[in-house]
Amino acid sequence: MAIDKETRIIDDIMEKIIAKTMHPGEKLSSENKLAEKYNVSRITARNALTTLEARGYIYSVQGKGRFLKETSKPIQLHLTGSTSFTDKMKQAGYHLTTKNMYCTKINYDSTVYDALQADLEAEVYKIGRLRLIDNEPIAIHQSFVNQALFPDIAQNGPQILSMFAYYRQLGYEEFKSKQSLLSITFPTSYEQELLSCGSMVPLIVLETGCIDVKTEKVLEYTKIIYRSDKFKYDITTDESR
Repeated sequence: MAIDKETRIIDDIMEKIIAKTMHPGEKLSSENKLAEKYNVSRITARNALTTLEARGYIYSVQGKGRFLKETSKPIQLHLTGSTSFTDKMKQAGYHLTTKNMYCTKINYDSTVYDALQADLEAEVYKIGRLRLIDNEPIAIHQSFVNQALFPDIAQNGPQILSMFAYYRQLGYEEFKSKQSLLSITFPTSYEQELLSCGSMVPLIVLETGCIDVKTEKVLEYTKIIYRSDKFKYDITTDESR
């Protein structure tokens, strides 16, 4: 299958980035030079550079050109297991901070209600937290909980930074995950703003549930949105470790 000229430019630059023959801060060729090299129009060269910028590989400086971004070392994240995200990051030595963004009652959502085993009349709250490492946003955590199980969630929710810590305060001690589902999406304008990323940076979405081991109660349904360019994902099951 023939590769169009814009894709050829993108692939060639990506090969240099992967091979590390280009270095962070290095200036890329101008639109005119790329157009001449690949025998394409200037708009084709511009579109290729715009795509690379939207993917987060390069950045523009007005009047000076485009440059290769500094890439941070990927954060290794184990996606399965019974340890909270906060504990995983602290154990790995990362400087994690969390911002509670909201605690709001949601309208009926069959996926959420079914996962929580909640009645149709149940009041379910969504607690959203933004995760940052070294002050850089890397993930959005959304926890859905049934008020029938946590009567004070409307009052306590806006202060929660770690759901596991909150559960432990209420006497729950050991947790396990329900079925976990992974998918890929691209950020909405709201998610771009929160995660400081472009529209073409893929996001990894993890949907799972948290169960109290002792009582088998479903404590929450969780939806976590990760910036895919900030993590290296470990999907080894606990049994295989």
